Amino acid sequence: MPPDPFVTTHIHTDGPIPGPHSLLTLTSAAVTGDGVPISTFTANVRELPGATLHPIALSHWRARADDWLHTRRASRPPAPAMTDYSRWLDELPGSPTFVADPARPDYVFVYWYLQRFVGRWPFAGTLLDPGLHDRLDCSAFCSLASCRVPLAS
Repeated sequence: MPPDPFVTTHIHTDGPIPGPHSLLTLTSAAVTGDGVPISTFTANVRELPGATLHPIALSHWRARADDWLHTRRASRPPAPAMTDYSRWLDELPGSPTFVADPARPDYVFVYWYLQRFVGRWPFAGTLLDPGLHDRLDCSAFCSLASCRVPLAS
């Protein structure tokens, strides 16, 4: 039986909380406990109906206009995007564990979107471990330029 994978996630949003604000990109990497990649998932997600762009997020995205445009290319409605994400998780070997850094909004957005659009949390467990999250960082799979190259302050 294969070892249970860890799933680390990197997101981009247009505000601090889901519902009033939207998940824009979702990138997850499934890895072994040693950090060996198993599989990745990525999707650009359309804004929620009635959601708004938070003023702080607006200033963030204005400084990264090319990245904003990239998040909107080939974006998909939330329900099909999250259904495909759930299917990807179900196809992983073993029982995946979501690895989160509690200081980041990844868990809150992914949990909310999965519950809202799929109706379930498909992970066997959640591990709140900032150190492990950083070691298994999947931002390397993010296609936004600002994820790969730090912006000058």
